[in-house]
Formats: sequence, structure tokens, C-alpha cells
Amino acid sequence: MPRAPLPIGTWGAISTWVVQTDDKGQAVKHKSQARFRDHDGRLRPVSAYGTTKTAAERALLKKLQDRAKTNQSGELTAMHKINHLLDLWEKRFEGLVADGKRSPTSLVTYRRALKNYIRPAVGELRIGEASTPRIDTVLSKIKTNAGAPTAKTCRAIISGAMKLAVRYGATSVNPVREVDAIEAKPKNPPRSLTTEEVTLLRKSLAADDRAVQADLPDLVTFMLGTGVRIGEALATVWSEVNLEAGTVEITYTIARIPGELLRKTTKSRAGERVLSLPRWAVAMLRTRHAAGIRLDDPIFADALGGFRDPSNTRRSLRTALSPVGSTARRNLGQSLQTLRRKVCLTRKQVAEALGWPQTKIELIETGRIKVDQQLVADLVKTYNINLEDSPTLQAEIEAAAQPAESDKLAWIRSHALRKTTATALDEAGHTARQIADQLGQAKVSITQDVYLGRRAANPAAAEALEQAFDDPDLL
Repeated sequence: MPRAPLPIGTWGAISTWVVQTDDKGQAVKHKSQARFRDHDGRLRPVSAYGTTKTAAERALLKKLQDRAKTNQSGELTAMHKINHLLDLWEKRFEGLVADGKRSPTSLVTYRRALKNYIRPAVGELRIGEASTPRIDTVLSKIKTNAGAPTAKTCRAIISGAMKLAVRYGATSVNPVREVDAIEAKPKNPPRSLTTEEVTLLRKSLAADDRAVQADLPDLVTFMLGTGVRIGEALATVWSEVNLEAGTVEITYTIARIPGELLRKTTKSRAGERVLSLPRWAVAMLRTRHAAGIRLDDPIFADALGGFRDPSNTRRSLRTALSPVGSTARRNLGQSLQTLRRKVCLTRKQVAEALGWPQTKIELIETGRIKVDQQLVADLVKTYNINLEDSPTLQAEIEAAAQPAESDKLAWIRSHALRKTTATALDEAGHTARQIADQLGQAKVSITQDVYLGRRAANPAAAEALEQAFDDPDLL
């Protein structure tokens, strides 16, 4: 009966002999060899060398064990670098984007994470070296340095790549599977604008020349009246509006990818919807329509009549949602702007020196955010000015620090408009499913947890309990 063949990925007996001696006949080099049954079923000799018999055998065992991990299937082995695995994963994701199954903006986000965090941290490791403890350590560092959201993105990418490695046979398990879930600080509860805040916001935008020039008052009105995302609002063209029926069809969104402004289908199939418009939104659209339009023009076009960049629009909206403050605040901003220009510094240079966002300098100089003594002291220090030696500037700061009506809107971000629409529908008695359909969301749970603002008190609940327990014997 013939001998059973070696299983694939195993080896036979190890032989070791002397291959080199010195002038005195002492062995100085040994060779160890064994036959290895490769992934294709063939037996091949594998050799290693060492200065001693033990060293040669140890080197051969390491070589045989590594070769066993490289049980090749397709394009990957355990000995390939993770960078190679990531290249394959990225190529597959590109194919999903081309097929319309994934968003090109997701690809941009993932490429950024790959370049900035994942490849520098694990790219030069071998696939077989990607252990759970090592991946856990890498993700913990990313969370510490870049934040939980970035770490979650990196975890998803690495997990997807290692799943690919499992499918190709380069590893038997996904090491990311046992890594602890990345937890972030609890998000602030959903907050929507009150009726008074909506009125104040619209008045503030209408009185702000820069906001009017950026066409923000009507854009905010449209977003409040529909609950659409900024990209969806900017992608809507006049042919999708029916003023007679008072409806608008949402089918596309605008996304910015490197070197291109892309009008693409909505985030999900749930995003394709027809929305009924409130009368005040229809009135706004009628006014714009009367000024002259073309059916293929966007409702909210840029200066050249084309689609607006959502990133630039968000920036303008962030500035507008930090409304112009009091006269004292604006006067202080002008004084600080004059001091900066005297020392010939740009906003960008000042922001880099302080480690601030550039927009923060702009908001201070336009009187759009509340300041205090310490903030201004840090700012003017870059202009070689000691605040204690400038009583006039200190007086301006004291006046600017007084509360202003616009401070009531300082918390608002663009997504608050969407939450305001959702909460208004909730208070009107619409179901969570109806609100999710309005917002273009597939999961009702996201609508309930993230978009519906919670009221502090519910009078109807008290009334219902009174009726349920209106029994003197229970008191």
C-alpha cells in the first residue's frame, strides 16, 4: 500500500549537514532541508542555513511555518503586505461605485482614511501579522489622535479588507472581528428651532447683506419647508417643481469629489421622493419663477447659473448661522481687523499661528461670535500687542461681551433645519414612518433617535394619566 501524501502546507523530516568548515576543520555553516507540499500539491525542497545545526533547523522551521501561511489562493497570501490587500480592497470598492452600489463621496472619505491613518499604521505589515491585539492598538491610537468617528471609519475599512483576505485564503479569520467596538461620547439630544427662533433666523438672514448675496434666505426657507439635505436642495432643477400642484420631486444630490462637482442619485432609494410644499414655500418659489427661469436650471444656482458647490454653501451657511451681533461687537471686530492689517498678516497666517480655524478669525472680525478678554488677548498677542496696555481695546471688549439678540441663534448648524422640519411634523401627529419618508431615510430608528427633537413637557401625557387614575381611592 503506497504511503499517504503529505497534507498541503506541511513538510517531511528535516535533514541537516555541514556545508562549510574553517581552516581547523570546525563546522561554521550548516544547511537544513525538508520537502514541503506546496499549495499546488507539488513537493518542493525548502532550505535554510545557520552557523550551528540548531540555528539552521530553527531558521528552516520559521521558513516552513511562513510558507504554510502562504497557502496561496488567487492574488493574496499571508506574506503579502497589507498595502497590497488595501489596494485590492480599494479597487473592489471603486467597482461598486462604478456600478452605482456605493457613493463616490464614500470612496473619497475612505481614501482619505487610508492615506492619513491606515496605510501609515499597518500598511507595511504582512497579512499574517495582522493580529487582533495589533489592530486593536492601532485603532485605539487613531481614536486618541483623530477621534472616534475617524476610528470607526478605519475599523470598517480594515475589517472589509481582512474579510477579503479571508475569502482569498490568505488568513483563516478576520482579526478585526474580536476588536472592541469603538464608543464615542453620547451625542447631544436632537434639538430643533422653536417658532420664535425660526422667525428670528429668517429676519436675521434677510437683514444680512452677505447672506442675501449668497441666496441663503430662500434656501433656508426651502429646506425648512421640505426637510431636504443641502446637496438635495442644490441639485433640484425647475423641471422637478410643480407649482400648480405644490410639489417638488427629489431625485438627485450634489456631491464634491476631488476635481469634480457631481450631480448623482440620492443617498439611497428612500431618498427618491415627491414632497408636498407648504404654501409659504410655494410662494417663495413663485417669486423666483417670475424672475425668469429655464427648466434645466437649478433652483438655487451659482453666479454662472450652474450647480452650487455644497461645501462652499455650507461654509456660507455656517457664517450666516452665526448672525451679525451687536454694534459693539461689530466695532470690536473692525478694530481687530485694523490691528491685523497694520502688521500685514492674513487671516490664514493668524489662524495658523494660533492653531484656530481660519473661519474663526473671520467671525470675530465681522462681529458674529461672542468674545471675551482671554480670547482677544491671545489674538492680539500675535500682533505684538499686550492687551493690558490698551485700555481702549479693553473697553471695546467689555461692551462687546454684553448679551445680544443674535446669541440665541449661535447654537444652530445647518442640520438643525432638517431636525426642525422633522420635529414640526412629529408635533403635528405624523408617524415616524411618514417623517422618515419626508426626510428620505430608509430606517425609522435613525429618524426617531437623531432627528426628532424632544419637548421638555407633554401636557397630553398628564391629561391621559389624570383620566386613567381619576379615582379618589387611589389618592
